[in-house]
Amino acid sequence: MKKIKIVVVGLGYVGLSNAVMLAQKNLVTAVDINIDKINLINKRKSPLANNLMESFLANETLDLKATLPSNEIYKNSDIALISTPTNYDETTYCFNTDSVEKSIETALSKNPNILIIIRSTVPVGFTEQMIKKYQTNDIYFVPEFLREGKALHDNLNPTRIIIGGLGKNFKLIESIFKNGTKKKDVDILMMSPAEAESSKLFSNTYLAMRVAFFNELDTFAQTKNLITKNIINSLSLDPRIGIGYNNPSFGYGGYCLPKDTKQLLANYKNTPQKLMKAIIESNDLRKKFIADKIITMRPKVVGIFRLVMKKGSMNFRESSILDIAKLIRLNGIKVIIFEPLVKDDNFNELEVVNNFEEFSKQSEVILANRIDNVLNSVRDKVFTRDIFNLD
Repeated sequence: MKKIKIVVVGLGYVGLSNAVMLAQKNLVTAVDINIDKINLINKRKSPLANNLMESFLANETLDLKATLPSNEIYKNSDIALISTPTNYDETTYCFNTDSVEKSIETALSKNPNILIIIRSTVPVGFTEQMIKKYQTNDIYFVPEFLREGKALHDNLNPTRIIIGGLGKNFKLIESIFKNGTKKKDVDILMMSPAEAESSKLFSNTYLAMRVAFFNELDTFAQTKNLITKNIINSLSLDPRIGIGYNNPSFGYGGYCLPKDTKQLLANYKNTPQKLMKAIIESNDLRKKFIADKIITMRPKVVGIFRLVMKKGSMNFRESSILDIAKLIRLNGIKVIIFEPLVKDDNFNELEVVNNFEEFSKQSEVILANRIDNVLNSVRDKVFTRDIFNLD
């Protein structure tokens, strides 16, 4: 069977996991502007700290190479898979899709017959706008449902594969993704681009709602002197509710949930809603509640143990704990950070102390969104709402 030539644009956790997964059965060229990432991949080393990714690159047979952008790559490729970042712009109330649009324009200008697959998260209606702009039905939206720190695992074992488009290449796209999975009997759903875009945003917004719900439950339990764990355990035994996303936290954060909830709310313009806005407001209220709890303790120095929101993640963009730190500082309390991923002495105007002994010595209270064994020796100082220690 002839291998399909695929160029993957963007080597974040989404792009890299796609490139590795697809390179099992196809000829994949990964394109990025970061030469360090390129060199590592070509040496079969992972630019991201992830055991499965490192193992796959080192041990699996992959037709994968990484390179800087060039015209020839697009000319010689059958498919361009775009996975560049789309950050939420607080001034326009919309994702910034400039990198995706530029990638589409570049690919089609070099190869008018190339098939475009968008995996970056985009606003509802974006894909059809691109279809109309370039007068081609060969632009599809295939949303990713990947957890931070487990992107390759989730690509290899997808819960479902959704393909949104208006053309005739559904079966081709189905085959390249299905052939890369390790899971049998994956559900394949084919729909319009707008329905696929909506599926992505509603999925993450529902997860954000779950986080907000159990956080508000925890807030209630704390104010009423109840045991949160007992209440959550009783709810979770109901199969209609289940155990997913039921562990209290300092608020949802990370790369996806904050921006996707805001984008979905923006897409609700001129459509009646209450819940979508309430999810975002609930998350803000949770952060204020946690900050107020710390402020009432009147510590002189508060330590932030890790900025990442969950185990295995390397991303602390939109971290709720940073917003909590700002609120604490406004009350004249010094805040320091322990975060090995930060190599500088300061981050967001906060002092970084990556010697754990010194960090724990200076901190009167240590905020930890998720518990770690390294905290065992200072548990009397730790403030956390991590009840189940699962994620």
